[in-house]
Amino acid sequence: MSKSRQSSSDFQDPHELVGQRDNRLEEAIGRQVRAYRKKLDITVVDLANQARLSAGMLSKIENGLTSPSLATLRALSDALKIPVTALFASYDEVSDAMHVKAGEGLKIERRGTRAGHQYQLLGHSTHPALAVEPYLITITEPSDVFPRFQHAGLEFLYVLEGNMRYRHGDTVYDLSEGDSLSFDADKPHGPEQLVRLPLRFLSLITWPRD
Repeated sequence: MSKSRQSSSDFQDPHELVGQRDNRLEEAIGRQVRAYRKKLDITVVDLANQARLSAGMLSKIENGLTSPSLATLRALSDALKIPVTALFASYDEVSDAMHVKAGEGLKIERRGTRAGHQYQLLGHSTHPALAVEPYLITITEPSDVFPRFQHAGLEFLYVLEGNMRYRHGDTVYDLSEGDSLSFDADKPHGPEQLVRLPLRFLSLITWPRD
């Protein structure tokens, strides 16, 4: 039995395959369009009418299924009342990386910061939907009174050196080197007692931007 021949239509252009594998830009634009549309509290049909597009085309754009032309992007930006560059922000931000060399984290003042207490911000997230703040906290001086922090989001602690008793709500945890603690940050929390100094621990705080 002879083997059937494969016609040229059975093969795909390599550039088409690359496009199928890497449509991150289209997806990023779609996320931005959808996010700004929802901020305005309008429907797909409403925005499509304002931008003079079909609802089907707008739906494809929001789902990252098509690459909109510059004219279409301009029409969408005008309808959403944003600059065209705002539609690319999600792609640029998600692709970003932040490298902080040892000792070069930004030293900041937080509520209750006192002598011997150092907060070093090791970076931050530029993601449009998720905020992340990693801190290296160093305490070298004893203290009997600590502020209670309370904020939105989740927090994760990891002890690098020393020992402390850490309060979260009504519970106090004993934390030493290698111990970690994760919790909802909307409950009052903070060090309760410094058992062994120096104390160094990582604090990772994350919350949705909206």
